[in-house]
Amino acid sequence: MSADTQVRPYRQVARAAATEETRRRIVAAFAAALERLWLDEITLDDVAAAAGTTRQTVIRLFGGKDGLLAAVAERMSEEVARRRALPRAATPPAIAHAIVEDYEASGDMVARLLAQEGRHPALGTVLARGRRGHRAWVTEVFAAPLAAAPQAAREALVDRLVLATDVYSWKLLRRDMGRSRSATEAAVAALIAAILAERSAHHG
Repeated sequence: MSADTQVRPYRQVARAAATEETRRRIVAAFAAALERLWLDEITLDDVAAAAGTTRQTVIRLFGGKDGLLAAVAERMSEEVARRRALPRAATPPAIAHAIVEDYEASGDMVARLLAQEGRHPALGTVLARGRRGHRAWVTEVFAAPLAAAPQAAREALVDRLVLATDVYSWKLLRRDMGRSRSATEAAVAALIAAILAERSAHHG
């Protein structure tokens, strides 16, 4: 085996690692821009400059803003799952803590994206995925009380729990009303407890 043959795989691994690191920087730069700018205000040149690369590289790796949005959504999905991880039969305060923890990190960006949804079809796809993910999370976290409820009432119960834990509820409390993080957690926990108590009173 020649020396060149031995070196080639290492070069390929190094190139792949460098490309992945460039992708990571680009996605991080685009996500940071989404937190403070409207989508129309973000340019690929600005993203490339913030990531320390070129516009051509951004286009080659992601195609454009739609590809960048998909990549940011994928990254956010992983981060959301980590922040919302809960033990089985978590209490309303523990659930409220997890959801507020998540929104403290992602809520402002999500609210900004929601405000632009009607202007950008690609955003509709990303946000629809987020809505499905949130509902699936609610269904999983509240599996026990949902299983105990009559089948005909489960969908309505999920609806109420989705509302109690939605990003708009966090935004209303934290940003519009100016409540503290601890007060927001307490309010969300109280909403969850009230919904579950009402379900128990009606079907206990």
